[in-house]
Amino acid sequence: QVHLVESGGGSVQSGGSLRLSCEASGFTFEKYVMAWFRQTPGKEREAVAVINYVHHSKYGGSAQGRFTGYLDNAKNTLYLQMHSMRHADNDSYYCTASRVAEFWFQPIHIRYEYNCWGQATPVPVSS
Repeated sequence: QVHLVESGGGSVQSGGSLRLSCEASGFTFEKYVMAWFRQTPGKEREAVAVINYVHHSKYGGSAQGRFTGYLDNAKNTLYLQMHSMRHADNDSYYCTASRVAEFWFQPIHIRYEYNCWGQATPVPVSS
């Protein structure tokens, strides 16, 4: 059974850094597309980073240059390293997985092929 468990969330000050983890079980990253999304209550879920099984990555506009998504195949874990955090990054973060390798070629905000989601990790960012 495919399962994603997130960890690493917590309060961070504006300008600070934080790393989120997403441990996968029931599958390996071969042929998978992994991603991080985030959401504020009442708003649309926003794509942060998409990473494929050959370790290519692409980012949403606000994350570009500040966040890095990457895979550790040995640990079967997806990470999101966040730097220069802003109050606007104050969201709940979700990791997600798609077993459709070709989904990598879709625009970053497209979600329909993601078939498994983590439990969400709150990341409060204080000014």
